[in-house]
Amino acid sequence: MTKKNKKIILITSMITILPILAGLILWNKLPEQVATHFDANGIPNGYSSRAFAVFGPYLICLFAHLFCAFGTLADPKKQAIGQKMYALILWICPAVSLFCAAAIYGNTFGVKFMKSSRFVIILLGLLFLLVGNYLPKCRQNYTVGIKVPWTLASEANWDATHRMAGKLWVAGGVLILLLAIQPWIPAFPISMVLILAVTFIPMIYSFVYYLRNEK
Repeated sequence: MTKKNKKIILITSMITILPILAGLILWNKLPEQVATHFDANGIPNGYSSRAFAVFGPYLICLFAHLFCAFGTLADPKKQAIGQKMYALILWICPAVSLFCAAAIYGNTFGVKFMKSSRFVIILLGLLFLLVGNYLPKCRQNYTVGIKVPWTLASEANWDATHRMAGKLWVAGGVLILLLAIQPWIPAFPISMVLILAVTFIPMIYSFVYYLRNEK
């Protein structure tokens, strides 16, 4: 592991658990039962103990973060992933952790951070844009990308699938962002359909590529 990777893992890990420090500072002002789950309109529909609200979501994010960080470094083909993609991976869980903190603590103190699902949809759209931009640059590996038997067995299949997937994910990200800012049609269910589409279409494409070019 390089010094640069150690530094970014340390920084992102500290940011991931930063909401715990905020929760400890606010401990005496938090109720015994804290809203930790919200519906698509930002209305609380699930409650947890104060201790879980302060520690639970962020420790889960930290575990997921460290698993992704060290799991990616353990990939025999980690050099193919690229430093920018690895950095993007390392910032996902900290962003989720801070978002959870803003929603949970904000709701507790009357700040309606999650009035609707649109903010979540905007984040998803941006994520798909970022990942879609890097997918074509991601070389064959076992951790990041469209990992199905046909892409892992053939570098040509991998490259073709990821070129197509990159364009598809960028287009999907743009559509998701457009859905988030328009007021006329329900954004959340259509966004979920788009997410499923851009997830599974590259897998189907990889299989078709295998049938046409490699079988």
